[in-house]
Amino acid sequence: MTDNFRASLLMVATMAGFSLEDLLIKQVSGTVPVGQLLMMLGVGGAGFFAAVSVALRRSLWTPVLTSRPVLLRNGAEMIATMTGLTALTLLPLSLVSSVLQAAPLLVTIGAAVVLREAVGWRRWGATLVGLAGVMLILRPGAAGFDPAVWLSVIAVVALAARDLATRATSAAISTLQLAFWGYGLSIPSGVILFVLLGQPLVWPGPGDWAMLAGAQVLGIVFYYTLTLALRIGESAVVVPFRYSRLVFALALGVLVLGERVDGLMLAGLALVTASGLYTLLREARVQRGMRASPVASRPV
Repeated sequence: MTDNFRASLLMVATMAGFSLEDLLIKQVSGTVPVGQLLMMLGVGGAGFFAAVSVALRRSLWTPVLTSRPVLLRNGAEMIATMTGLTALTLLPLSLVSSVLQAAPLLVTIGAAVVLREAVGWRRWGATLVGLAGVMLILRPGAAGFDPAVWLSVIAVVALAARDLATRATSAAISTLQLAFWGYGLSIPSGVILFVLLGQPLVWPGPGDWAMLAGAQVLGIVFYYTLTLALRIGESAVVVPFRYSRLVFALALGVLVLGERVDGLMLAGLALVTASGLYTLLREARVQRGMRASPVASRPV
């Protein structure tokens, strides 16, 4: 079994785990306020990675964490966490998961506009097709349109901004540090939501505690497998398997939550997935070409 094959299997398993985590969080959100959920998950995750750092005798702090790219990344992650989790509690799991898959398309736009990276007509075309797919999924103005869906749009924009900032983040920051601060930021994010929404604190029941514990374990375990998959396999091979999350999210939404997915949503989902995969593979091809030749290639 090759490294790429093992990494691909890990990525698929990771996407299944994240989808199950989303399902558990959505179930718990029926009784536990979203701000409190964020705080509890943040405390559990940050506490775990703090314990790991102590066991490994590694520092969770480095002055690089105050650099501009990291601060921008952290701010974007806080916005993505608050809006994404709130959207998950208010909207169908299948809908939120579908919209979030547009993140690679927005990264392409951001890379061209903000980072001034060369993006040719093929990737621009794929991006426009993908955005058309997003509009089919959202259908603003249609009867029954839920304004809460804009929270998922804000979340996907923030995720793209986080990924763009990550490109400029120093390699001196370890995965352990990023994991700790990623979970740690959920705590102030939860406090902000708690204050804005004015929801009271509640004591979870036994079933809620079990689902919260399950979501916490899934989040930590599959954060690790995601990192492992990206490190043992080639990104061009492994990253496209992130779209398998859609399959699991749709299956859980329909079979467990009784959600309904219509033809227009499936058509939009197909456009977003196809354009996202094309964008990822095309970018990987461009990067290989640039490494192979000392002469900068034209945008493609």
